[in-house]
Amino acid sequence: MLVRSQYPDVVVPDVTLYDFLFASLDADDLARVAVVDGPSGATTTYGELRAQVDAVAGAFAARGVRPGDVVALHSPNVPAFVPVFHGLMRAGATVTTVNALSTGEEIARQLRASGARTLVTVPPLLAAATAGASAAGVGDVVVLDGAEGYPALADLLAAGSPPPEVSLDPATHLAVLPYSSGTVGLPKGVMLTHRNLVANVLQSLPLIEANADDVIPAVLPFFHIYGMTVLLNMALHVRARLVTLPRFDLAQYLEVCERERATYLFVAPPMMLALAKHPLVGSRDLSSVRVVLSGAAPLDGSLADAVATRLGARVVQGYGMSEMSPVSHVVPVGRPDISSGSIGLLIPNMVARVVDPATGEESTEGELLCRGPNVMVGYLGDDGATRDTIDDEGFLHTGDIVSVDARGVFTVVDRLKELIKYKGYQVAPAELEALLLRNPQIADAAVIGLPDAEAGEVPKAYVVPAPGATSLTEDSVAAYVAARVAPYKKVRAVEIVESVPKSSSGKILRKELRAREAARRLL
Repeated sequence: MLVRSQYPDVVVPDVTLYDFLFASLDADDLARVAVVDGPSGATTTYGELRAQVDAVAGAFAARGVRPGDVVALHSPNVPAFVPVFHGLMRAGATVTTVNALSTGEEIARQLRASGARTLVTVPPLLAAATAGASAAGVGDVVVLDGAEGYPALADLLAAGSPPPEVSLDPATHLAVLPYSSGTVGLPKGVMLTHRNLVANVLQSLPLIEANADDVIPAVLPFFHIYGMTVLLNMALHVRARLVTLPRFDLAQYLEVCERERATYLFVAPPMMLALAKHPLVGSRDLSSVRVVLSGAAPLDGSLADAVATRLGARVVQGYGMSEMSPVSHVVPVGRPDISSGSIGLLIPNMVARVVDPATGEESTEGELLCRGPNVMVGYLGDDGATRDTIDDEGFLHTGDIVSVDARGVFTVVDRLKELIKYKGYQVAPAELEALLLRNPQIADAAVIGLPDAEAGEVPKAYVVPAPGATSLTEDSVAAYVAARVAPYKKVRAVEIVESVPKSSSGKILRKELRAREAARRLL
């Protein structure tokens, strides 16, 4: 089925991300607070931020960074991330953001793959950063707050070098290089231009409806494309107030939301679980919150409804992937008639196809393909993977199975590669996980398929008991599911665990669970 966005196209200006965000600041904007350090409450105005961005651009240009160079930024969400990230791009560099939880080996792999010439990090992450830089042969390491033997950002800024005059083509110059596994395989460098990032902010705004009065706690990592575009860049574009938090600690997050009178929460499903179920939420005044937007992983409608009821706020869901900068779909804030269990409508300037993965024929349920100005240039140094992902018509194959109704509302069924085939029937892990999370005795859950000689695959559930759920057993979990699904969807094995492995953006790492099961079969 071919679906076009119901929204009129937005005009995407032919400008760099720096000019898009900072060139139009007026006198009133300059005095507005742009960034708040969540733990301390220290503030930075838009005027101060632009000056910092220019100073960082000058400092790194003086250090030898030139347009087209790749610089790795390895940091949690702290105020300095913002001017360093944008200052590097202001100097013409391509920024490859590194997960703050990466090991030295993982950092080395990304530095080598991206061709980074410089690594910028922070003292708490220095051990892994230096191990990675050393292994990758990257000798230029800058530590934002300083560390013995390494230049600090303040040292670079002390020279007062002016920002360089650079000429960049926004449509072709790479702004960022995040790493993604895509639909299959190992992490690959996703090549996103300035135009990709500018377009996606403008495309998303009509549905997300953030504005200058919003106060946005930023705990989702800026190094991930969700935090980078939807929090960092969008917040700055609308002149909102961005409150940085280096990690998700529920007590601190709630305290900051109350203190700063947060209005718009951007979260992932694990945070939604906490907002719905944790008793600490009831101890804080969150009445200022008007919208909660969940992304990065599928969100069940009943969980969305529970958070909406508890906070008295509008709860919506968005969908995307790094390869789309990342947003392609959002449940519009102004459309309460659309279920938050869906991913909503196509954003402006986009066309989607839904095709049967077996035949390639258009259908109302099948793999989602998307085309628009936010779609990546390709994967760095991997033309084969690029051709496998973007077809000759420019449609990006997401690897996600969706359904679409007559209103143009999309709902994610599951990942194409993660569907469980039980005796020829397709079982979606996400559906079973959503069902398990409705059980008040279960705090978290994940489902994978196990090889089975007779059935092909059988669903296995991993469940984390809720506090005080002493009566939860493997048999009771299996019975709970069996009473609510068709026979072929029943979980055939259950394991009670302390935690479910997840990425920093909240995605269940089913590959780790599959690896664990494979190791057990070898014993």
